[in-house]
Amino acid sequence: MARLVAISTFWNGPVIERMVRTSWDRGDAVLMVPGDLPSTARQHLLAATAPSVELTCDDDGRITEAPTGLDAPPLDDGDALVVVTSGSTGVPKVLVHTHRSLRAHADAVHEHLGVDPARDRWLACLPLNHLGGFGVLARSILTATPVDVLDGFDERAVTAAPAERGSTLVSLVATALDRVEADPYRWVVLGGSADPTPRPSNVVHTYGLTETGGGVVYEGVALPGVEVRVDPPSAGARAGAIALRTPTTARGRRGPDGSTSPLVGPDGWLATGDLGRWSDDGRLLIDGRADDLIITGGENVWPLPVEEAIRTHGQVADVMVHGALDPEWGQRVVAVVVPADPSSPPTLEALRGHVKQTLPASSAPRALRLVDVIPRTALGKPRRPVAPPPAGDSEIGGR
Repeated sequence: MARLVAISTFWNGPVIERMVRTSWDRGDAVLMVPGDLPSTARQHLLAATAPSVELTCDDDGRITEAPTGLDAPPLDDGDALVVVTSGSTGVPKVLVHTHRSLRAHADAVHEHLGVDPARDRWLACLPLNHLGGFGVLARSILTATPVDVLDGFDERAVTAAPAERGSTLVSLVATALDRVEADPYRWVVLGGSADPTPRPSNVVHTYGLTETGGGVVYEGVALPGVEVRVDPPSAGARAGAIALRTPTTARGRRGPDGSTSPLVGPDGWLATGDLGRWSDDGRLLIDGRADDLIITGGENVWPLPVEEAIRTHGQVADVMVHGALDPEWGQRVVAVVVPADPSSPPTLEALRGHVKQTLPASSAPRALRLVDVIPRTALGKPRRPVAPPPAGDSEIGGR
């Protein structure tokens, strides 16, 4: 039976790579623990995952094991990774990926991108406790493709990597790509939050879940071996529920006792919780999380188009849109805005007028909250409220 081995991202990139290789060679699965976690949060993570040992490295570069003292249930042979994800809702899930699922993802990505280990080299610079970062390391190890693992995202290092390291492939999120030049890379795989910014042709937008090993739909096209289903939309809606069937899916969700519940039904389909539709040329378009949909006065409003419209206002630096309970309309559209100039923030009236230039009046926000920063996950996704809160921010009446 496989053990679960904890690896802290405190160690530098080359040491972490050796730790993962060593663990997998021994038949163990790995858990990546953020090195900057506060003590209490770290204890909660270890209690939820129960690793047997934690790897350490001495000054001479020797990797050793330190028992955690936890009652650690074993994993199945072939298990490779335990990853904790909260997505955009904050509800933690402990998932188990196998060597088979990670290898299936690596092979599909490399086939789609035409990756050649003899000429390509990955750069890993996203957080390794998320599959957006760890997936780069995993597919490099599993396909014998060269990789450089940075200690984290560093603008200078990522910009210089093609010239200094020979990097041809990198996985980024939009906020990171905004700070570097994409052209020197053969492919930039872009995940995380939706990206309204025009990008060069070598930037590939991806869609997927931690459950699917990361992105499995590239620019609206399913990777080899991946099936996508979009259910018929409900009455009055334009988007239907998205389901995926793919060999990259995790083995299951792990409970505190080590038992694992499957993520898919007997037919192998995974319900993503997202809604989408097909474009005229057969590409998958994502409207958003089903839970994100705002129904106001009987009209369906998706946060993403409203965010894209508000973001073009000159007084807005960043924005998140969500729904709030409203006694008259059911829900109201709330704009959470970071002003470009805190001394001269946009008004609600100005944002409403700006949105109504390109979207229906029902999409215009009816409440505005000004903040210093938008709460986001490590991969750049906005953390929207799990349930629509009551609205108590500045507002105006009407539609």
